[in-house]
Amino acid sequence: MPVHRTVSADDLARLKREREDADRLYNEALTALDAAVQRLPEIPHPPPAPDEYQVTPLNELWHVLPPEGGFGRGWRRRLKQAIWNLVGPPFRRQEQFNSALVDHVNRNIHVQRETQKAIATTIALVSTQIADLVAFESRLMVYLQQLTPYVDTKDREVTGLMRRIAEDNAEMLDVVDHRVIGLAAGISGVGDELQKRWESMVAREKRFEARVGGVSAAVEEFRTSLAVLQRSSLAMKRELERLLASAETGAPALPPVSAVSGAGTGALASAQAARPLADSHKYVGFEDQFRGSEDEIRARVAEYLPYFEGASDVLDVGCGRGEFLDLLRARGIPARGLDINREMVEACRQRGLDVSEGDALGCLLGLPSDSLGGLFAAQVIEHLEPDYLLSFLDAAYDKLRPGARVVLETINAACWVAFFESYIRDITHVRPLHPDTMKYLLQASGFQRVDIRFRAPYPVPAKLQGVAIPSGTQDTGPFPTFASTFNENVEKVNARLFTYLDYAVVGEKL
Repeated sequence: MPVHRTVSADDLARLKREREDADRLYNEALTALDAAVQRLPEIPHPPPAPDEYQVTPLNELWHVLPPEGGFGRGWRRRLKQAIWNLVGPPFRRQEQFNSALVDHVNRNIHVQRETQKAIATTIALVSTQIADLVAFESRLMVYLQQLTPYVDTKDREVTGLMRRIAEDNAEMLDVVDHRVIGLAAGISGVGDELQKRWESMVAREKRFEARVGGVSAAVEEFRTSLAVLQRSSLAMKRELERLLASAETGAPALPPVSAVSGAGTGALASAQAARPLADSHKYVGFEDQFRGSEDEIRARVAEYLPYFEGASDVLDVGCGRGEFLDLLRARGIPARGLDINREMVEACRQRGLDVSEGDALGCLLGLPSDSLGGLFAAQVIEHLEPDYLLSFLDAAYDKLRPGARVVLETINAACWVAFFESYIRDITHVRPLHPDTMKYLLQASGFQRVDIRFRAPYPVPAKLQGVAIPSGTQDTGPFPTFASTFNENVEKVNARLFTYLDYAVVGEKL
């Protein structure tokens, strides 16, 4: 196998020329540097000390006037005094001049001494520094002369090491090459065998998943059927007990069933038809499977508690399993429930809740005016016929006390997902109600401060997503314009399809 070389003969020649040029320039620079090394110059001697030979005589001879009182007595004194008065003033000026001159000499002699000392010290310091500089330049020159041998020895050592490494690598590669050939053959065989076993395991896993999926579906179906069967047996037992009790007392065997009742979590029929009580357990199972567990419903309706703080005699129409009644009782708010589904009523009574079985409108019409402190109905009004709904709202306004609130929750028919996923799934639903419609109906019934509270927003990650436009991109060109238009359309579609799943209309009687 021919060796692929990355360095040609021309490259080697070029590298050699570059190395020789670099050596020549280095030697020239080193020679110039050696010639520029300083030599120790001749340092001048310090100046001599100041001449102080006449200083002492000057300090002794400057006084030329005779001492005071040296004229004697009598006429000689008067004669000497007269003569001194003539010749004394020039001598006094001479003595003053001598005094100033001697004082000046005495003052400057100290300055001369210190100046001579400073000059001598400076000359000594400069001499020392120049000598140190000359020594440093000499040592620097010696150091630079040692660089070339130092680098050459390193190059020779590295070259030897690289040659030894290359030889060792070549020997190792030769050994590894012989071993890899055999190992590759073995690995290839093992890989083929593993691939076959993997494909077999994947096929078995798929068959197993299919069987498990079928079993899971069957178990879920059996579980649903068992729950319906259990509720059916309980309903039949209660109905049998009621029939036996009726037979003993001579009361009618089947009391009339009202056409309509609330059921946020309970079942309702239309205003024109009655449903046998024996089927009520089916709707309970439907609520358990599709509406949510009691804990989920309790968490959802807890946000309505502030509307009834401080109230009393609250009526929960269509109370279902009694989740909102539990919350009101925990807050100390007196309340009772109403539901048409006997199974729901029995389940609430077993927990100690005040719940009656009956028709929503009939119950309201039987109450005195201004007797209720609040009215709550979750997922009820969509089960009512229009005439019945209007009568229900009028009765609710009449029975509520001034300052009491009515809260009606229902499916948001303006959200297409809520309509097609929740509304049409329940066969007891009569008519979807738009938020604007319910707000108007409450206002038309006399309620004030009517407000729509949307709830249960559709998850944002599940909505339609727009395209990302890089920040700083100008809205010019076809792509940014298309992206902006596309995102606007996505927002419009989301506003129709994926908004709030439920809403509550809240009104107050003033």
